[in-house]
Amino acid sequence: MPAEIEILTIEVGSTITKVNGFNLLPEGGFDHVAQGFAPTSIAQGDVGIGVDQAKADLEARYGHPIGTPETFVNSSAAGGLRMTVHGLTYSMTARAAREAALGAGGIVKMVTAGALDEFELDEIRATHPNIILLAGGVDFGEKSIVLRNAEAIASLGLSVPVVYAGNIALRKPIHHLFQSAGLEILIADNVFPDVDVLNVEPLRHLIHEVFNRHIIHAPGMARFADLTHWGILPTPGAVLRGAELFAEAMGDCLVFDVGGATTDVHSVTEGAMEWASKMVEPEPRAKRTVEGDLGVFVNARNIVDLAGNSDWEERLAEVQAMPATERERELTRALCTFAVQTGAKRHAGVVTDLYTATGRKQIVKGKDLSAVKWVIGTGGALTRIEGGAEILKTICTGPGKHLLPVPESRILLDRDYRFSALGTLAQAYPEDVKATFRRWVEQER
Repeated sequence: MPAEIEILTIEVGSTITKVNGFNLLPEGGFDHVAQGFAPTSIAQGDVGIGVDQAKADLEARYGHPIGTPETFVNSSAAGGLRMTVHGLTYSMTARAAREAALGAGGIVKMVTAGALDEFELDEIRATHPNIILLAGGVDFGEKSIVLRNAEAIASLGLSVPVVYAGNIALRKPIHHLFQSAGLEILIADNVFPDVDVLNVEPLRHLIHEVFNRHIIHAPGMARFADLTHWGILPTPGAVLRGAELFAEAMGDCLVFDVGGATTDVHSVTEGAMEWASKMVEPEPRAKRTVEGDLGVFVNARNIVDLAGNSDWEERLAEVQAMPATERERELTRALCTFAVQTGAKRHAGVVTDLYTATGRKQIVKGKDLSAVKWVIGTGGALTRIEGGAEILKTICTGPGKHLLPVPESRILLDRDYRFSALGTLAQAYPEDVKATFRRWVEQER
């Protein structure tokens, strides 16, 4: 009879709920012993129904009751936090705040730069944000515009938390301003404390805490908050944390998750030295982008429109969430290839020529992916349809207009969909997660 499962991860997704059973190995790392799936049961008014069904599926496959393992939870079932982001200049604080939000479960619905006007204030009201993010100014720099923005936001009277991650010199007045208005104010370190210094991790941590409070409002989710000592991690944050630990263990990486509605791209790399001096805007080492128009089922129409492919247009009715025939799989492969190639170019840095009084000069805006050693596909279409590795290889062309991975980059497919689960476990077992990634790479060689 198999041993009892020591550790269980639960992922409550927007459509599918997944549970994974792990045991710790004496030499370090995790043995992935079982997995179960079920449809997420939001429509039934309780996500716990789907979790219980997924657990039953795991037990049937494993041949042993789950028992009472240590439990970790990540979720995207309630959607991310709807956020509005307000900074001083788009190229600095507003962009930095957006980077932090995307790695912590935030869905950025609005970004402004400079002084808020009445139309932007109306848009904030209409967005109904779950959280408002206010930033702006390097430490001990500009204060007046940021303070006016704080006053304008406070005047809206919205009963949602406001996070301030701007000029340190304004912490006390902004804290007093929102507290006096009876509004919740949370203070994070400045996302742009100095010119060309990007500091997103403290803000990501704070947004995650707000997400944890928000996610329990998904029907039935509250009881899972009591199952774990670690809170409920946003699934995108789990994947990004998994990517960070993979990079620590094996080298710089780029991770794709092509789904029915979106294509998520995560990268962990400082880039190559040859391009560093040409960067005009700092980028975080760990970056996530969400391409909301690149999905191979719900948003297949968007891909067809972007590609302008008449053959795909004629075959749009054949697109299936779970393609069953070879003809359906071939179409999904084609859509997936377009999603990966487009998502990679949007995520990657762009090399452009700047003409100055002293002649032509090259500059780079965006993330340099040319030092990436590993390109990984996880979840969704890339691991469920044949040809995922070949699709990922198509973006390994090396630096050109876009700073893409080099042809020598290694390809990995997370066929068992463990990446987000391991990222969730990293809260308690970072070294064991890295050991698991090393073992995975060895097995693939």
